[in-house]
Amino acid sequence: MEIFLNTFFVLLGALFSVLNPIGAIPFFVGLTQDYSKAERSRVSLLAAVNVCIILLISFFVGEYVLSFFGITISALRIAGGILIASSGFGLLNANPKKRKGISKEVEEDLQNRSSIALTPLAMPMLAGPGSISLLIAFNQDHHSTPEILSSVFSIVIVSLLIFLILRSAHYLAKYLGASGIVAISRIVGFLTVAIGIQYIISAVLSIIRGI
Repeated sequence: MEIFLNTFFVLLGALFSVLNPIGAIPFFVGLTQDYSKAERSRVSLLAAVNVCIILLISFFVGEYVLSFFGITISALRIAGGILIASSGFGLLNANPKKRKGISKEVEEDLQNRSSIALTPLAMPMLAGPGSISLLIAFNQDHHSTPEILSSVFSIVIVSLLIFLILRSAHYLAKYLGASGIVAISRIVGFLTVAIGIQYIISAVLSIIRGI
């Protein structure tokens, strides 16, 4: 039980920091401002389900993808650490007017889409390269049955939190205001940078020990 709980809280905290659903609130509000309450709830649910599926696939299949391309776990940790830290720096310099991971072409195309739950909400706004590489690396170090079950539970819970946060996005945006959302994003950004640097340090130490 101790292993289960430790794995659960470590991964839950790391995923929540990297996914940063709080930072996605302004974007969700902007993308769904013309939606009805029922439509917003539906988009929130679909986005959370999509994130859950993407994360589960990354956790269980990512290792085989690495083997196929001949990528070492140390290389993945360093690449993932850089991506995670870069994401954190982006949050530290958060600008609510900019939409993370959305190009100008995608933003213009949003007007013609019937659903935004998969793209751009689930990917790349929430489940991006940082969270995917985090899960692949995490799977390499936590492969016992209790740890796998705990990791799956963490993914499900963080997806549930995403649903609840997105569903309440319009109320939270009104309550927190732009400055409140930016403040939270910067706190999460600082933690995300620390997580990314820790991954790089772990990879470098692993390489040194192998020499």
